[in-house]
Amino acid sequence: MRRFFESVGRRTVDGWRAQRDNLEFLGETFAAFGSILVHPRRFRFGDAALAFQRAAFDGLPVTTGIGFLLGVILAFESAAALQMFGVEVYVADLLAIGLFRELGPLVTAIVLAGRSGSAFAAEIASMKADEELDALTTMGLPPVRFLVPPRIAAGVFAMPILTIAAELAGLVGGAVVLQMMDVPTAVFWEHVTDTADAFMISFGLVKSAIFGFIVGIVGCAAGMRTAPTADGVGTAATRAVVGGIVSIAVADGLIAVLCHLWGV
Repeated sequence: MRRFFESVGRRTVDGWRAQRDNLEFLGETFAAFGSILVHPRRFRFGDAALAFQRAAFDGLPVTTGIGFLLGVILAFESAAALQMFGVEVYVADLLAIGLFRELGPLVTAIVLAGRSGSAFAAEIASMKADEELDALTTMGLPPVRFLVPPRIAAGVFAMPILTIAAELAGLVGGAVVLQMMDVPTAVFWEHVTDTADAFMISFGLVKSAIFGFIVGIVGCAAGMRTAPTADGVGTAATRAVVGGIVSIAVADGLIAVLCHLWGV
């Protein structure tokens, strides 16, 4: 019985320490962005451009492929039900609403968490294992300000680009499926343009930018808070992917609730 209470107490203390470390990291991150706003030259544009290239352009093929398959699957599944009523043309409306408002940003964010979130965590964890972070501290360079803002900015700006690519690929996939069901492509795109207004598209892009911020900050936090060992690199990558996906799901749920309350 004593060991049980000791285990519970130890896990509770470890949990509180982890939350304290996370809050400390958040504070340092926002302080770093505040410092950059005051002194823009401190921002490492070269690191941000490299991280953006790896997150956005290198991720376009897999994101586009997944978006195309997502559109094909959604079109087939929804057309199977709507075809019984002879209104399979409204699959275009369903795809436009689903991709632009919800599935496009969500699926793209999950892909980004798997590709770039884990990469951010592994890079920083490797630097920590090699004592490069200690070297930065010794030289008077705060590691958070030096490493985190460029990667978060890359995630924020890469997500809308990847989201647009995934959404367009999904619509192309849906158009191919409806073409097989004798629905003209011109009719398909007419329904898409009538359904997807500027607010819907902008809402999805803003949501994608929020998801990109989450992926960046969770990945960097996993790398900064891991153990300085070779095993810690793998642990950091795992935490970045799992934590990023869970955080994205929670954020998406909160946004859905707020949209319902505000009537958006």
